[in-house]
This record gives sequence, C-alpha cells and structure tokens, in this order.
Amino acid sequence: MLAHVAFEFAPLQLVPAAAGALAYGRRARTLRERGAPVPAWRQRCWYGGIALITLTLVSPLAHISDELFLAHMAEHLLIADLGALALVLGLTGPLMQPLLHVRELAWLRVFFHPVVAITVWTIDLYLWHLPVLYQGAVANDWVHALEHILFISCGMAMWMALLGPLPKPAWFGNFARLVYIVAVRLVQSVLANALLWSGTVLYPRYAAGERSWHVSPLADQSTAGAIMMVEGSLVTIGLFGWLFLRAARESEERQALLDLAASRGVELSEQRAARAVAAGRGEQLRRRLLEDRGHLT
Repeated sequence: MLAHVAFEFAPLQLVPAAAGALAYGRRARTLRERGAPVPAWRQRCWYGGIALITLTLVSPLAHISDELFLAHMAEHLLIADLGALALVLGLTGPLMQPLLHVRELAWLRVFFHPVVAITVWTIDLYLWHLPVLYQGAVANDWVHALEHILFISCGMAMWMALLGPLPKPAWFGNFARLVYIVAVRLVQSVLANALLWSGTVLYPRYAAGERSWHVSPLADQSTAGAIMMVEGSLVTIGLFGWLFLRAARESEERQALLDLAASRGVELSEQRAARAVAAGRGEQLRRRLLEDRGHLT
C-alpha cells in the first residue's frame, strides 16, 4: 500500500511552472519599481495557481493517476481548470506588455478571442480523451508532459477570453459571457456524461491499478465522470455569481457616470457610458467628466 502514496518528481512538467513563477516575479518587481505595483490579490492568484499545479504534480495523487483513471481526472481538473483559472486571475495588462509587444508573438492574440478560445479548448479536451492519446500519455513521460502543457495552455486561453485583462470584442457583453460560461460547461458535461454512463471500458490501461485498489474498471470510469461533473458545477455556480455581481457593479457605475455628466453639464450618452464601463475605463471617463464641460469628445 505504501507504493500508492509515493511522491512524484516530473521535471518535464515542473520546469514550465518554475519558469512562469520567475518571469512573473521579475516583471512584478519591475512594475513595483516604476510605481505601478501589481495588486496583491492578483499576485496571490498567480502564485497560488503555480503552487496548486506544482503540488498536484508532485503529490501522491500524481502517482496514483498512473493507476486509477479517477485520480488522473482529479489531477487534470486541478491543474488545467482550477490552476489555469488562478493563473489568468493573476494577470494584468502591464504584466503582459513585454510579451504583447513582441511582433513574432502577435499571432497568439487570436487564441484569446472567445470563439477561437472555446473552440481550441474543446478540441484539445476531446482529443486527449481519445483512448489512444490518453493511455499513451500514461505510458510515456514526454507525451504526458505535452498533454499537461496543452491542457494548461488551452485552459488559460479559455479563461483569458472570459476573465483576462486583454480587450474583448464589442459584442462580448454580460449576456454573451453568460452564454460562454454555459457553453464551456456544456462541452465538459457531455464528456463527463459519456464517462459516467458508458457501459464500455474506454481505458483498459488502468486495469492493473484498478485490481490493486479493488476498484472495478466501470466504477473507476464512472467516478471520474462524476468528479468532472461536480467540479464543473461548482465552478459554474461561482462564475454565475461573479457575472451577477459584475452586471450589478457595471449598472451602478454606469448610472454614476451619467449622473456626474448631468451635474457637470456634459453631454454623455448611455451607450458611451456603458462601453467605457464594460471596457474597464469607467474611472478614466469619470476623470474626464470632472475636467470637461459641454460636449464630451
């Protein structure tokens, strides 16, 4: 039984996490020296995401993931869903500025468009759950490392389109964000239900580990699907709460700008105020209202 609680050391997967932590720390220090520090809560999110990914990859869970499909599923949800989410919450525009100004990397911006992001994330998720690829990752460290890197990268792109600091398309308002959240969870739920209710063992590679843990292959597979459904449901509830609070805050901020404009004798349309608030430029518009009179250009 001691073999089941062994810790893992996977340098192929830990090096990117270490590099990300160092790069973030260096850029955050530069911004602090310039008088524009990264908010503490965002730094906690980034380093918390790095810690969650690292601890998951070295914990006994990583070792057990070679023996039980349900453990492998839990590992992937921790690093590629929750870990990727925490990393995205840790980012700001100034933090990303050096990368955004590299001309050779400009093509990466397309992956943060909502339609592209969810499409790439869906393809990546379903491809890696094909038995030949999923079992190949368990059997080969290099393939396993590639699987995790792509899961985290595509997960970050999916969350970036929703929560990231980069500008969003004009049509991607609160209703479109709600549709996006539902679509993401629908994609995940279809896969989870396929695992939960399938009467066929999809990943026989785990047979030896399942015998060792006295778990039947179908129970292992169904439990993995249930874990995916529960995690997805909890995250979705959290996102719905965030979206509700965001919509309420935007409505309040938009009305405050309109009231300020009226009191200053400045012409400001409701559409203009709504666009500024949705783009995160409400404070900038407020300062301009305090300075200008007449028609706001």
